[in-house]
This record gives sequence, structure tokens and C-alpha cells, in this order.
Amino acid sequence: MRTAAMATKPHIGLHSQTFGLPQLGRSLTWREGYRFAEGVSGRASECWGGGCREMRLEVGDSRRRDGDVGRVRAMAVVEKKRTGTPGRFYFNVTGFPFPLGPFLQRRTVRKEIEKGRIWTFEQEQALGFSSVATNTRMTVIKLNSGGLWVHAPIAPTEECIQLLKELDAPVEYIVLPTFAYEHKIFVGPFSRKFPKAQVWVAPRQWSWPINFPVQLFGIFKPKIIRDDSFSAPWADEIDQKVLSCPVGIGPYVEVAFFHKKSKTLLVTDAVIYVPDKPPEVVGRQSLLDAAKNGLAVRILSAGKEIPDDPIVDDEATRQRGWERMVLQILFLGPSDLLEPQQSFAAMSKKLIVSPIVKTLVFSKEPERVKDWVDRIIKDWKFKSIIPCHFSAPIPAEGRDLRIAFEFLNDLLPEVQGKSPAFAVSLATIFSKASSFFPAADMKTLSSLDEFLVSVGAVRKTVSGKARR
Repeated sequence: MRTAAMATKPHIGLHSQTFGLPQLGRSLTWREGYRFAEGVSGRASECWGGGCREMRLEVGDSRRRDGDVGRVRAMAVVEKKRTGTPGRFYFNVTGFPFPLGPFLQRRTVRKEIEKGRIWTFEQEQALGFSSVATNTRMTVIKLNSGGLWVHAPIAPTEECIQLLKELDAPVEYIVLPTFAYEHKIFVGPFSRKFPKAQVWVAPRQWSWPINFPVQLFGIFKPKIIRDDSFSAPWADEIDQKVLSCPVGIGPYVEVAFFHKKSKTLLVTDAVIYVPDKPPEVVGRQSLLDAAKNGLAVRILSAGKEIPDDPIVDDEATRQRGWERMVLQILFLGPSDLLEPQQSFAAMSKKLIVSPIVKTLVFSKEPERVKDWVDRIIKDWKFKSIIPCHFSAPIPAEGRDLRIAFEFLNDLLPEVQGKSPAFAVSLATIFSKASSFFPAADMKTLSSLDEFLVSVGAVRKTVSGKARR
């Protein structure tokens, strides 16, 4: 490695910027106190009393005839401090029935999906004080105007905002595509970072157990997203379709978007693709904690003897933690947390509707959901899907989406069951991408559904057929 670095003073929060540096070929000094020797791409690190930081550097030659100019770009920063990083601080202890973590520190990872046009920003999202966590995702699209369209904002930490500003484009629109609290809570704080941006929200916003107006979430004078593309200022580039289902005490609302140029479908919770390995933002300690044979494992062990083995920090242990996390997120109480491999294999690496959304939402209004899915498939020839959780982008087309929603046919009258979706039934037999799940894993979720129906929180499933 030919690139070296020496810190003359500690500095927290080095971000991706480009600096004009004269006299390419000499030792280059960054104005904040880091010294870089000119060279090729490589790594540099700096340490001080509190810990160490490792940086990936790229040095490029952009010589001009009127003088040589070198450019040093810090492409990414991997923090390795033993203490918390101020740039990742975000305080939140709210949420019902469980607060949403992490409570103090949120790492942000930015990924470029389509060069110069689409980026995703991910942070960890944890369930209360548990070790259960996954990722939550914000998607940013650069419009033809040069401005940015922001879908489902995440916590606006210093790191997150800096990573967004590095795109060197103004934020024009901030979009809340759902009613869901875990996405709504960040829109107000995020919009205050970009006061010139227009805020657009999905219709029929509500909250529970108290139905607060969006103003109490810090969202002021938002514009309402309608079920057509003509009412939106981004209509030439992005289409939209609104799903609003009266499933119980409040409607389930989600807006799907279609970016025409990239042929990308954006959804919130409609479908997911569970990766075999944990997302980058899910912390190592969370994975190790989930791998422990704690109370949840003892309750959900399928009657097996619980070993009292010590936790070893290795790939197999972290993988076990990830598999347990996924099953708890999607089933709440899976049949076997002690040995999760079989249930996890049945869930992962395929496009599905999550068990909890399928059971508590989509099974209540199958006709309305099916109409929404049919319109998406008919009108939009998408090639990939970006949801707000788990993997993205997902290589998928209309056929894949229809297979994921084929369970709706079991909930509809026979005549409606002979719909275009019915034509792919045989394909489903040979496909891994379908939303049918083991009855043993669905037991807790089905019991919860029955309880919520009994207290009037959700509607009954429209069909008497057994759910899987």
C-alpha cells in the first residue's frame, strides 16, 4: 500500500469530499490535519487515546492544462472507536408497544444502486430492549432536475446527513410512503435538515393507541400523495399507486412507486427478500446476543434440551443469531428457536409477503390488495424491487410479484380465483418464491390474529380456509 496517513489532531466524522490539491506528486496535507502521501487507492488509519479509525482512500489524477490538480476522495469511513461516535448519535426511546432501537447510536451505510442516480441508506432497527434487529432503508433518487427525491427517511444523524450531502444535490422532495410509526417518526426531524424540501405523505395517516395528527410528529403542511401520477411534481419520472385497506382500528396504507428510467419498484412492507447473511448495519453484538440460549429460546425450543454452551464470536454463532432474529421478526413465536436452520431456509432467499403482514393485513382485504398488485404488474414493467427492509435491490419482475401474492387466490371466491394470478399456480409448485409458511411456525401469529379479532382490533380473515 502506497498511501499513508498521520493525524496531527483527532477529528471525528471524516466524510466523502473532494479537495483540489496543488502540485500532484508531493506529500499532500488536508486542511483538517490529516497528511496523505500521493499515491494509488488504498487504506489509511489513525489512532488516538479513544480508539482507531480506518479509512479507504482513492487518489485520482485530474490534471488540467492550467495547472495540476490532485483529488483525494475519502470513499468510506469504517469507525473502529471503542466509544460511541458523535456523528451517529440519535436519541429515541419512543414506540408502542415496544420502543424502537437503537436508542443512542445509529450507523448509516450508503450504497449506490445505479451509478449517479439511485442510492440506498440503511440503519439498524431494533425491537425495544431485545436483541432482535434488522435494517431499515431510505432510498434516494436523483431527478432530471438535479434534485433528490427521498423515500422513507431514516434517522437524520450527522453521518446520515453528511452522506446525503455528499451526493452534491439539493433535496427537493421527502416522501413518507406509509402510515407506519417506524417510518413516520423520522420524517419531521429529517425535513428540518432540509427546510426547502417539499414533504409528501401517504393519505389517511393515523397512529395508535392515540390517533395523533402528523403535526405532533413534526410534519407540518405536508402534501398528500394521491393514487395517480398526475398530481405529483415528479410525475414524468416516478409513478405511484396507493393501497388503503380498512383492516381494523385503522387502515393499512402503503404507496408503491415506480421509477421509470431504472424500471425499479419501491415498496415499504408489501414484500421482502430475507438474505442468507445479516445486513451490514446489524451489529455484531446484537447477533451474538441473539445467539444466546436465553428465555425466548427456552420457551420456543420445541421441547428440546437446552445446552448451556458459552458464546463464541465466530461466523457460525453470528449466523445462528441472524436466523433467530429473522424468525422472531416474521413469526413472533416460531416453532423452534433452538435450531432455526430449517425454518430459516424456508423463509430466506425468495420474494415473499412477510407472515405478519399476510396474516394481520392482506388476508383481511384480499380483493383490494389483489387489485393493487394487479395494477402494479399491468402498468409497470419493473426489473427490480427495493423494499424498506432486508435485501435490496431484488431482481424481480411482475411474475415474481404475482407468485408472492398467490395466497390471495385462496381467500377469494372461485370466480375471482380464476384471475391472471391463477395462471402461475403450477409455476409456484416449482418455485421457491411463494408466501406459504409451515403451520408450526404460524401458530403464535395465528393465535395473535384470533385474539386481535376477538377484541375488535382487526377484521376477520375473509375465508374460512386454513391459513399457512
